[in-house]
This record gives sequence, C-alpha cells and structure tokens, in this order.
Amino acid sequence: MDKVFIGKIVNTHGIKGEFRIKSDFDLKARVFVVGKSIIIDDNSYEIRTYRVHKGYDMITLVDFDNINDVLPFKGMNAFVSRESLNLQDDEYLMEDYIGSDVILNSVTIGKVVDYIDGTNSLLEVNGDKHFYIPLKANFIIRFDKHMKVLIVDDSVRGLML
Repeated sequence: MDKVFIGKIVNTHGIKGEFRIKSDFDLKARVFVVGKSIIIDDNSYEIRTYRVHKGYDMITLVDFDNINDVLPFKGMNAFVSRESLNLQDDEYLMEDYIGSDVILNSVTIGKVVDYIDGTNSLLEVNGDKHFYIPLKANFIIRFDKHMKVLIVDDSVRGLML
C-alpha cells in the first residue's frame, strides 16, 4: 500500500481522546472525513469526529475515547492510503514531483529532489546547478506524473544561480 503523509500529531486535546494534527495537506476535504481511515504507525484507524480548531485538524478515532488511549500517538506522523484519495489523471500530490526530470528546451537540466510545501510551494532541483522552482508562478509548462517529466519555461534560467 502506498502511503501519503498528511500531517503530524502534535498533541492531545481535552480528556475524551481528541488530538491535534498539524497539516498543510492540500486535499483535506478528502482525508478528514468521518468514517474514513488514517494510518498511524502502520495501523489503520477510522475517524469518528473531525473539526478545525485554531489552525489544527482535530480528530477522534473509533474506539478511542480517553486521553490515555491517544497519548501514545503524540509526535507520530499520520498518513492515508493513496488509493483512498481517488486522484484523477490530472491531479497529483507534491511528492509526485520527486524524481522527475526537469526539461528546458528539450534538454534535461536537473531532477526534482525535494519540495517545500506551504503558501509559496517550491520544488528543489539538483543538476549542474542547485535551484528552486516556485509552483505559483508560470515557470512550469507541463508536468507528466506517469513519465516523471517536468517541462519548464525559459524563464527558469533566471532561477539558476
């Protein structure tokens, strides 16, 4: 099963088994749904309740109704199965970029090695030069997640220091 990182469990909340997840995952509406499963420490758990509180995603799990039940989850990462996201062919996740060849004018100039997700998401590229490509700007012409190819605009030259 292919797992996708959705956030980190940063703390518990209250005494009834609720905990906080710090997440900047783009597809929260598909993940944090009552009845859906999340994966913590390679075990699958069903979401019983969900709400947003002070920028955190707050959930409780089925059969976990006490703070002592969820304390061991503190500090762990939360995942979902990729299949549960039901991605369309034109939809992709940030981690889909990793390993893609970056092509400028039919020449491979590097490979995406990492990303920084957030308000201004960036792709980290290693090649002859190390540089970052912002996703919000018009630097990307096309991305093929199946072929692992990222075709970029000529303006990328200005990013290569």
